[in-house]
Amino acid sequence: MARKPAAKTPDEKADDTPQDAPANRSNVSRDELLNYYRDMLLIRRFEEKAGQLYGMGLIGGFCHLYIGQEAVVVGLEAAAEEGDKRITSYRDHGHMLACGMDPGGVMAELTGREGGLSKGKGGSMHMFSKEKHFYGGHGIVGAQVPLGAGLAFADKYLGNGRVTFTYFGDGAANQGQVYETYNMAELWSLPVIFVIENNGYAMGTSMKRSTKSTTLYGRGEAFGIKGEQVDGMDVLAVKEAGERAVAHCRAGNGPYILEVMTYRYRGHSMSDPAKYRTREEVQKMREERDAIEHVRELLLQGKHASEEDLKAIDKETKDIVNKAADFAKESPEPPLEELWTDIYAEDMAPQEA
Repeated sequence: MARKPAAKTPDEKADDTPQDAPANRSNVSRDELLNYYRDMLLIRRFEEKAGQLYGMGLIGGFCHLYIGQEAVVVGLEAAAEEGDKRITSYRDHGHMLACGMDPGGVMAELTGREGGLSKGKGGSMHMFSKEKHFYGGHGIVGAQVPLGAGLAFADKYLGNGRVTFTYFGDGAANQGQVYETYNMAELWSLPVIFVIENNGYAMGTSMKRSTKSTTLYGRGEAFGIKGEQVDGMDVLAVKEAGERAVAHCRAGNGPYILEVMTYRYRGHSMSDPAKYRTREEVQKMREERDAIEHVRELLLQGKHASEEDLKAIDKETKDIVNKAADFAKESPEPPLEELWTDIYAEDMAPQEA
């Protein structure tokens, strides 16, 4: 099936479509393309399983799924190097998996278990991994943006050549702290890539109704920050844009803004009925613009893989996710003593008289 042109949702304006992808696409090897397919499929199968566990009551609190947006983080991770940092919002499971965090540890954290990457105390929105240079999902809208600039400030101070990917959504793009951060980042030429994951609806209000200037990357012009808009349903387009942004930052040219036009298939969170858009709109995006299906077509049409090869990858991915779910269910809840840990530098547990 041929790749169809980008479909606009009913709320999109004529000038909201992504900029055309570069004419000369990067030469991606068969193995790289297969890795992108495998990574995106792992995120989707993981999120589908997380949705099931939430429905079973095994995941408490909020749970924001990344289904539909997989190409964004997989494409940008393909442009990153060892030591680069990333920080994001509460829709963070996909980012964790894309940077190599253990699926079992992620799932156990979602269920609040001791085997979770934050010992079961962070849940869906608050996981960290110093080893993977992942500085968390953050529940306060836009709070991670100045923190991301702070990470980049540290790297510039150390002169280590690293960059920081700071992810936030189209809703958070209207937060005042974003523009305070833009000003500081450009003033100090910080190596930070501001990634706006524009899924068109923020929590549940379309861009057309909530934002006057809908070309979000262009808001950086007031601060002298370069940027571009990219098709977030095309992992290769995201990778290419990521490479341009990374090269800009590593060369000491300061921050860069990537507005990645994507689409989430589920509601804002598991508790969102998503009545602000039609089922037909979502189905149209699934059928015509799905990022995983796009790579699948490239693999099959280029004879880089057979249907049997891709079925084997899907089975392998499902096995990984099922194993992660089993680990999460079997892992014990953290003991009460954990209430007193990871709060202060010193142990503050109450002492017996």
